[in-house]
Amino acid sequence: MQSSHPVASVVICTYNRSGWLDATLRSLSGISTKHPWEIIVVDNNSKDDTPSVVARHTAVSAVPVTYLFEPRQGKSNALNTGIARAAGDILVFTDDDVEVDPKWLDEACEPFSRESGIHYVGGPVAPMWESPPPQWFDHRRSDLWGTLAILDYGPTPFVFEERQRVPLGVNMAIRRQLVDRVGGFHPELGRRGKSLLGQEQAEFFSRAHACGVRGLYVPGMKVRHHVPAARLTLGYFVRWWFWKGVSRARVDAMHGRTELGVQLRDVPHLAGVPRYVWGQIPRSAGSSLLALVRGRRTDLMRHAMHVVYCLGYIRACWQREVLPPAPTLTTSGGAGTVRVEAPSR
Repeated sequence: MQSSHPVASVVICTYNRSGWLDATLRSLSGISTKHPWEIIVVDNNSKDDTPSVVARHTAVSAVPVTYLFEPRQGKSNALNTGIARAAGDILVFTDDDVEVDPKWLDEACEPFSRESGIHYVGGPVAPMWESPPPQWFDHRRSDLWGTLAILDYGPTPFVFEERQRVPLGVNMAIRRQLVDRVGGFHPELGRRGKSLLGQEQAEFFSRAHACGVRGLYVPGMKVRHHVPAARLTLGYFVRWWFWKGVSRARVDAMHGRTELGVQLRDVPHLAGVPRYVWGQIPRSAGSSLLALVRGRRTDLMRHAMHVVYCLGYIRACWQREVLPPAPTLTTSGGAGTVRVEAPSR
């Protein structure tokens, strides 16, 4: 077991998926790296045998493995707990149902040592299908990939801000200094049990971008992500896109701007909703109808999900459930404590 201070801390949040977590930890044991590192597993109220699975890997792991229990339900709470305990200067995030490439950690850490102006990185996420995807799911276009946490921006590195992109939470790394600078993940966003509320990464990067940070897409930072059959249904896609609309509206209202930088105060509103959201519904509905007539099921699905997204966005606007600014997250760099400070009024 390593005794030197870890350069990187791999943080995994888990909830009732001990079988997949077991496979993920086995995958991490195959990493080949020159960097000292550690694994932090945050159990967010699992009722299965997650503690014993982690204990079994802890006993045989060549690197330190720490098990933490976070009773406050919600992925953001679990992420913040993992960040607080992590000792590494680089925080690397993945999920409890992935397989990582042996060079994954080196690929994640290398840009930070090479380029001082890079504050975060992210890489591609390939699917591991539990069952064949439906015929309306397009493998060639990325419009619907986010529904299943799939990402591939190609073989060439680029700065995320130059293409208005962000990494997926299943495969990203950030400097600890960035958390100290902008705070952790918002506790009112992110998955809670079976809830599809999300956008915790998008909200985090909205704060980061306001500080002028830059991120790099790293093609060699590869993971494969399990896609369960239960997510390959029309019902799941409809729920996911509706809740993406709800989540996105809450984030936009909190920051006063969209993910593309449009200031909400500068755009016309109708019935409490940005007018462009209303306008998107007939456009996408018309495109859906045209795709139906032409028998293009993948195009039909893409445009229909845009309609569902808008309906979720409208619901959130009407509920007027505006989130407060994200609290300050003060980490102790490994002491296992976290202090959350309410934002100043």
